[in-house]
Amino acid sequence: MTAVTKEQIVPNSEMTFTIATMPSRPAAKKTIERLMWMQGDKKRDLKMLQRRRKQKDIKHTIRAGRVWFDRPRATRTARCEIGASFTVRVTPQIVNDLKSVAQYLNT
Repeated sequence: MTAVTKEQIVPNSEMTFTIATMPSRPAAKKTIERLMWMQGDKKRDLKMLQRRRKQKDIKHTIRAGRVWFDRPRATRTARCEIGASFTVRVTPQIVNDLKSVAQYLNT
């Protein structure tokens, strides 16, 4: 395992990353989780859970004569933990995101 440098992140390639250290900033942790959600299996899970929340999990209540919806929060299917790895297709749109969290990742 080697640390990722900004020069190693090349657009239009598929790369596997492993979390080496926990990010100290919440924004960096959230960025890594968003990158982990771009995997195919995670996308399928998120889509299925989104459909389920939309169809079954909304609770309707009447307050002041109006219908209010209690929508549950989205389920986190990927967690930013040391040792977790993910494979993502590096597109030009996410290169800057990867470079901003490269210090926490290994290849």
